[in-house]
Amino acid sequence: MRVLLSTIGSRGDVQPLVALALELTALGQAVRLCVPPDFQAWIAGLGLPVTPIGPELRTMMAARPAAPAASPMTPERRRELAEASVTAQFETVAAAAEGCDLIVAATALQIAARSVAETRGIPYVFAAYCPSVLPSPLHAPPPLPPMPGQPAAPPADNREAWDRDGARFTALFGSALNAHRAALGLAAVDDVRGHVFTERPWLAADPTLAPWPDPDAPVFQPGAWLLRDERPLSSELEAFLADAAPPVYFGFGSMRAAPALGRVMIEAARALGRRAIVSRGWADLDVDGQADCLAIGEVNQQALFPRVAAVVHHGGAGTTTAAALGGAAQVVVPQIYDQHYFARRVHELGIGVPHAAGAPSTASLTTALEGALRPEVGARARSTATAMRRDGARIAAERILDQR
Repeated sequence: MRVLLSTIGSRGDVQPLVALALELTALGQAVRLCVPPDFQAWIAGLGLPVTPIGPELRTMMAARPAAPAASPMTPERRRELAEASVTAQFETVAAAAEGCDLIVAATALQIAARSVAETRGIPYVFAAYCPSVLPSPLHAPPPLPPMPGQPAAPPADNREAWDRDGARFTALFGSALNAHRAALGLAAVDDVRGHVFTERPWLAADPTLAPWPDPDAPVFQPGAWLLRDERPLSSELEAFLADAAPPVYFGFGSMRAAPALGRVMIEAARALGRRAIVSRGWADLDVDGQADCLAIGEVNQQALFPRVAAVVHHGGAGTTTAAALGGAAQVVVPQIYDQHYFARRVHELGIGVPHAAGAPSTASLTTALEGALRPEVGARARSTATAMRRDGARIAAERILDQR
């Protein structure tokens, strides 16, 4: 069996597919990935074929200026970008799917993958990493930036919120999708989100950390797709960890952030008498060179998180899951989309503290971190870790074999 795994997004979107790819390979299947070029060298180094799609995300994000609140992107410019993305997807995903027997598309921007599967007469699976991404009257959709012309009045209930979300999705991508489908001899779709998500999406999230809440909606939840990481920590990091009491880890992954955020993180740790490990991330955060703080690059979170006092992060699905599996207390500072869901879940489980969205101040981050460092929070975090499962990628791989 030959399987194409495709996504458009940051490492948190790509890494679960790599985990699934390795499980499929272990079961004797042939796998190809279609992901942004940022991750091509890493995946190729694992011995997996990879097709790059779209621009390099890190370069694109670094070059993008912060838009003033008074000057949002125009609807015309949004549609131009959407059309360009859909065109690139139809070209690249179709080429990557040559000879494949099944396509797994992860995250909501996979507009072309189902159409490519249709033209080839092969099965298609859509996977999300967070319950709040999938429609249900039991929760609202993830918050998105406002668009010009969007209704000003808040929705009356979750159903209306999901209707608006679907209409927005179709307005943005519908014309481009249907133009390409018509060229391929496929029928038009009037609900782009429903078309992409399918009638039974997969939820690659841990059922303890992020349970699917709606028994009436058919969702398959195998658990999070975890990539086993056996890399050792650097000698510098090992020495820092061994030198004194466990430090606090700070990291915002691929999120953009003001340069001052690194200073805010260190000051919050110092205010509580703690040392700090700061992950530079795509924002290139740094430290002031004092002995009580250390800046690091890419790291084995599975090895590091069980050894820190707390993990302060943006609330991405991957980081939240890794911290929960490591039994670490968390402070979640959500910025966009599903990160607000994970901030809420950390609070509901009692394994950490949610911070208000946006950029934290030293005072606000110190207060949140102080709450997360309470002994009872750490105890609940360690207990929750024992309830989480680690075989989600294997379960998903075995289900894929059943699609033949």
